[in-house]
Amino acid sequence: MWRLHAQDSLGLRPVVLSDGPAGVRGTGDAEGETSILFPCPSAIGATWDREVAFETGRAFAREARDHGVDAVLAPQVNIQRTPVGGRHFECYSEDPYLTAEVGSGVVRGLQDQGVAACVKHYVANDSETDRTSYVSRVDERALREVYLAPFESAVAAGAWSVMSAYNQVDDGAESSPMTAHRHLLVDVLKDELGFDGVVVSDWVATRTTEQSANGGLDLVMPGPGGPWEDRLLRAVEDGTVPEHEIDDKVARILLLARRVGALDEPALPLTYDDDLRALVRRTAARGTVVLRSDVHDPVWDRPEPGSIALVGPNAVRPHVLGGGSSTVAPAHVVTPAEGLAARYPGARLTVARGGDPRRLAPPLDLVRRGRDGAALHATWLDADGSTLRTTTLSGWDGFWHDLPDAVDTVVLDADVVLDEPGDHTIEVGVVPGHTVEIDGAVVAHDARRSGVEVILDSSINNPAGVATVVHVDTPRRVHVRATLLVTRAQGYGNMVRAELRHHVPGPSPEDEIAEAVEAARSADLTVVVVGTNEEVESEGWDRASLALPGRQDELVERVLDVDPDAVVVVNAGAPVLLPWIDRARTVLWVWFPGQEAGHSIADVLAGDVEATGRLPWTLPADETDVPVPHARPRDGFVDYTDGVHVGYRAWERDGRVPAVPFGHGLGWTTWSYDALDPVTVLPDGDLAVGVHLTNTGTRDGHETVQVYLEAPAAAPAAPVAHRDRPARWLGGFASLDVAAGSAEHVTVTVPRRVLEVWDPNSARWHLPSGEYRIRVGRSVRDLRLDTAVQVRDTTIDKE
Repeated sequence: MWRLHAQDSLGLRPVVLSDGPAGVRGTGDAEGETSILFPCPSAIGATWDREVAFETGRAFAREARDHGVDAVLAPQVNIQRTPVGGRHFECYSEDPYLTAEVGSGVVRGLQDQGVAACVKHYVANDSETDRTSYVSRVDERALREVYLAPFESAVAAGAWSVMSAYNQVDDGAESSPMTAHRHLLVDVLKDELGFDGVVVSDWVATRTTEQSANGGLDLVMPGPGGPWEDRLLRAVEDGTVPEHEIDDKVARILLLARRVGALDEPALPLTYDDDLRALVRRTAARGTVVLRSDVHDPVWDRPEPGSIALVGPNAVRPHVLGGGSSTVAPAHVVTPAEGLAARYPGARLTVARGGDPRRLAPPLDLVRRGRDGAALHATWLDADGSTLRTTTLSGWDGFWHDLPDAVDTVVLDADVVLDEPGDHTIEVGVVPGHTVEIDGAVVAHDARRSGVEVILDSSINNPAGVATVVHVDTPRRVHVRATLLVTRAQGYGNMVRAELRHHVPGPSPEDEIAEAVEAARSADLTVVVVGTNEEVESEGWDRASLALPGRQDELVERVLDVDPDAVVVVNAGAPVLLPWIDRARTVLWVWFPGQEAGHSIADVLAGDVEATGRLPWTLPADETDVPVPHARPRDGFVDYTDGVHVGYRAWERDGRVPAVPFGHGLGWTTWSYDALDPVTVLPDGDLAVGVHLTNTGTRDGHETVQVYLEAPAAAPAAPVAHRDRPARWLGGFASLDVAAGSAEHVTVTVPRRVLEVWDPNSARWHLPSGEYRIRVGRSVRDLRLDTAVQVRDTTIDKE
């Protein structure tokens, strides 16, 4: 699943890979294996800080070495093209330059410590609906300027491996699966960009033998099995795959092995030894975006509260990571209640959920409710129905992995003790191939056997079930039986899935909201934590709506009615609509903050750490304004009709007003942008933009200076690429720390490449002539200074 074969005669040990966008999960070999859970990639993108990205990569490398991992399947540098994309939280930004800078920083950090980065998913893999089959139809210019740009940067940073995506791509030159797209894998990636590493397939993505082998793929994962092995050997013997193609793959894999210390040289020394929990806590706080702040009474300058009302569903159960392959298991997650209690030990803390927005019931506590300390009785049956094994289990995590091939069916039996009077809801979440019985009555049946598709579409993570209401007057036992056909998931192995769920009788959503409102009415400090959850943001599916699930908007409105100073904390990885944002005086976006969530939130609220985050994407006010409202395939195609006008670029082109613009983030102080130096032309054609600014507030602060470009008007006869340019786009950024009341100077580099356009006719980069405006400010809509430069052919002259 995760290891390559050893070759003792070469001194080659196995090269080990692991998932990794939010942490290094490991291989699952060690029972109870835990990992450090980092803030989600969008939170790293929100720091707009290359050093944070580099340190995150180094920390990933240390975790990898601790888990015996040589290559981490990260960073993910796909573009946040649509806000409903299921893996939006795993990506850094909707802007290609910001994505490239942060992603290449993570690559450098990982490989600085001798661990390979595997940059994914190459390419145009920007939505999840039908992700294994759709064809991304994207024009050559958009592909070069937007979607390939972060991969080009990662290759320039020295990436040792790249993952080919599940989808197909039609780029005008070739229409093929990305595991076999010779034009993009060989002509562009390997030959033109000079990538000397290994192209790895996404797991179970490869479906062909000769086409993928000749198309530039170097490694099919996972194994054993799949379309290579014996079939590839026969293809070489038959001459349909030239032997030199195999030679190239072998050389690349051996080079990767050498780089990570698996062949004939030791790995680079591991030198990064900082406190990883402290890093997670600090990064989560730094990446927090202050969307709104009361300038007259900011929360971080208020007296310490004597009483705190902590309300909202994500206050009780924070969502600290998105679903899918980025999932890792931390040893402990610090809840908001734990974080605030630790920071304000003298305060009276009241916690109220305010309703549960989840559609599915929580997991059944079998340890407490099982009979005689036994959670489950499991029986293995073969295809004839004969018993192969019976087992009594003291716990159950919802999965049984690595079942032998002879096992056809697993029967799970549990006696569940229900002792609270009222209506209980019992449910078993299952994938196709099941019969579920409650007290002997069949409540769900599906004769289809599931396969690897339930892994690829992530339905196995939050499987559906049929809810059964059981009324209890006096304590009683309920018998639950699930008869499960084994899921044969190709390289993922044989498994069964059954998530036992249970809703206990309790207060209604209206009662819970009323309780939360009353807690807020009398508290010195009210903190409302709302957001998404594991049912909403995950690999495998795209979101159906940008609205917060459940009645969370109503909860916020009713809390603000009684406490207008309440701090609203948004715990989400991707954009959600905030219809109350103009009412709230303080709004913080904390992303999926990782395992130290409660501490990082408390650090920001208390003013111990500045929330220096800036939005790496645009927050819509209305779903109808979103330039790309979805990316669902039509007749099997996802058409990239927005071209180079992705994300905020389309908002600028169309003049629509978002709730919060790209690049926005208030921090905890105020800034004056005072002057620009004359633009300096560097020898390589980059621009150096010198900016003078002053921290006009009362706190030392961290500022991110953003430089945007506006293209000259093109003549009607100019090439299309020169005429169809973004109205405004990010050209560069730089961060600096400035003491309160002090003035500083920073130089922002604008790379020549971000001025250029790709011309499909000549198949090269061009620098269109004319006057470029340079706009400098705090977001794409908060621009404080501007100047201009003249570009003539490929020579840039100061105006």
